[in-house]
Amino acid sequence: MSENHIRVPLVVPGTRPELAEIEEKILAERGRISLLYQVLLNSKSIVTGWEQMLTAVRNKTIVSADLREMIILRVAVLNQAEFEFEAHIPHALKAGVSQSKIDSLKDEVLGEQFSETEKLLMKITDHMTKDVIVPESLMNQLTEKYSPGEVVEIVATVAAYNMVSRFLVALNIKH
Repeated sequence: MSENHIRVPLVVPGTRPELAEIEEKILAERGRISLLYQVLLNSKSIVTGWEQMLTAVRNKTIVSADLREMIILRVAVLNQAEFEFEAHIPHALKAGVSQSKIDSLKDEVLGEQFSETEKLLMKITDHMTKDVIVPESLMNQLTEKYSPGEVVEIVATVAAYNMVSRFLVALNIKH
């Protein structure tokens, strides 16, 4: 296979009876079975766990939609996951993130259009994604601003979307 092709076969929805239940859940949550999920369907256990975890991160946390989408977009930029970035632009716009901010998430240093809270979360995202280790002083800022549950949800969002973007890049999933 060339570098321009997905590195595992796609599973056509509806072709494997043992996947019917998880396909229904994906359709209910997402409205369609995207290219990413057609790859994930190669493993029933992974797609089932993936859907449950990512649904929790995207739809069941108290992290605001705009902040969540900025985290996701920033992770995608840092990991060169074009598919993820493009997939989340509509979600970010719907959550109220301006196109200007979306574009600026590609900049190494964020400009003045970002609030202090947004800059803090992007710094956490940058450290978790690029360095893995988050400096104590930065984590202290996070724990002073947010409850323990919110901290867990913010960190889980960054971690989960690092998983997503690295999966996409490793398997060469592109639009």
